Amino acid sequence: MTEALRVAVIGAGRMGADHIQRLNTRIHGAEVAAVVDVDLARAQAAVEGIPGAVALADAEEALNNGDVNAVLIATPGFLHEDILLKAIAKDIPILCEKPLTPDAESSWKIVEAEVELGHKRIQVGFMRRFDAEYAALGQIIHNHELGELLMLHHQHRNPTTPPGFTNEMLINDSVVHEFDAIRFFTGEEITSVQVRMGKATKNAPAGQHDPQHVLLETESGVLADVEIYVNAKFGYEVATQAAFEEGIVNIGGDKGPYTRSAGRWGGNVTPGFEERFGAAYDVEIQSWVDAALKGEIGGPTAWDGYATAACCEAGVEAQKSGEKVAVKLAAKPDLYR
Repeated sequence: MTEALRVAVIGAGRMGADHIQRLNTRIHGAEVAAVVDVDLARAQAAVEGIPGAVALADAEEALNNGDVNAVLIATPGFLHEDILLKAIAKDIPILCEKPLTPDAESSWKIVEAEVELGHKRIQVGFMRRFDAEYAALGQIIHNHELGELLMLHHQHRNPTTPPGFTNEMLINDSVVHEFDAIRFFTGEEITSVQVRMGKATKNAPAGQHDPQHVLLETESGVLADVEIYVNAKFGYEVATQAAFEEGIVNIGGDKGPYTRSAGRWGGNVTPGFEERFGAAYDVEIQSWVDAALKGEIGGPTAWDGYATAACCEAGVEAQKSGEKVAVKLAAKPDLYR
């Protein structure tokens, strides 16, 4: 690779704008070469103050720009497949925000295209793997410091949801992170998903059942559960408790100083995912850049994107049926072994 990545950021919405500023101000070894958005005015606003960066309304135009040698995809998931296939054809480093694509069938097409290319180019944006607490728990698990991992208990709470956040999106946009975290912690595939729906909050919009309880099992029999509660009102909280043969480990939960004053006590809860995982995003993008400059990837693969898409499909089916649903995966290609 060259001395620096010249990155085209596709999508200048909430996540894309955050990555543009990250690349421009905090990441070493990469520069923003182009910003693409269907709303050209938004792309133009995003490149203001970034020397040499151009604003475009078409992703293919950015990929054909001779100044671009890497791409970061931050568009809605339903737009990913076409951009990914064109970027793979260019054989350039790709960071794709989750989901890889919205369904297992289209994700498998991406896997097949990368296998045909013959080497890994895609890193999928599961940023929790780069969070300091997630990494620490991962080390405890992988080093068997407390014996074998037996169970995982996850809480995923959002203060509220935007308009149009459907019941299926609780799985596809939220629990997808836990699917990847469970696979990351255990090093195993998830074999089944069940979704239980109990008493619902009055704060859920019409057509959305909130909260939900997701039950999972891995290949070796590790049991995991996820409380997904997206209208919790009090803030954004992501936490995990791991039960081992010889101890219990908790990560996440409340952040910041714990204060006692004037007859009260407490601290602060992060208001959103940017505040909770801002540092993890920085580590993630730097890892991608450092690896890409060596012709490698620095995080989750296209296979990880495909496997989580398959878990999401099983989860949505389980929502509708109330039954335990098997996760269906194709054989894992040698490229990802």
